[in-house]
Amino acid sequence: MNDNKKAMRKLKLHVDISVDGCIAGPNNEMDWIDFTWNEELMEYENRLHEPVDTILLGRKMTNEFVSYWSNVMNKPDDPWNAFAKKMIETPKIVFTMTLDKSEWPNTKIATGDLKEEITKLKRQDGGDIIVYGGASFDSALIKENLIDEYYLFVNPVAIGNGKTIFKDLKEIRKLSLVESIAFDSGTVLLHYEVEKN
Repeated sequence: MNDNKKAMRKLKLHVDISVDGCIAGPNNEMDWIDFTWNEELMEYENRLHEPVDTILLGRKMTNEFVSYWSNVMNKPDDPWNAFAKKMIETPKIVFTMTLDKSEWPNTKIATGDLKEEITKLKRQDGGDIIVYGGASFDSALIKENLIDEYYLFVNPVAIGNGKTIFKDLKEIRKLSLVESIAFDSGTVLLHYEVEKN
């Protein structure tokens, strides 16, 4: 192995998903997601984020994301308070074609070609990168085969109609199961790696 060739940073997709493959309702409803996670699930989330030093978001998702975690961070008694602080303090990159400066703290804007921007980001020094969406942003990353690992938190609910993230695939995408965990809440984690040719 060439010692001069360093490993690229991993891009992880973290998403709550229904058993029928939706990550949000047709009007972005997310009230079906179980946010009453137990200690076991919280511990897993903290381990997952330990090597992460960059969060990616699509513009449509960012307001909701920052607002939600800022609110939790301002509640000292909330069990997610420490995790919320990490979400706010971790540097974020928002991919947008409509903004030229950030409206949010600790956030940079990316407006270039998605594949080029992500590839350049992966080649930089740093820890893992995690993406939260939303649906159209996740779909674009999946279509371009930029996701290295999938963390699908399958909620025990079917919503019948909603937004999906695999609809833009033009070919079969093979994944290797790394682990699956059934939490007491009924949520099941499916952790996959993308099979590289």
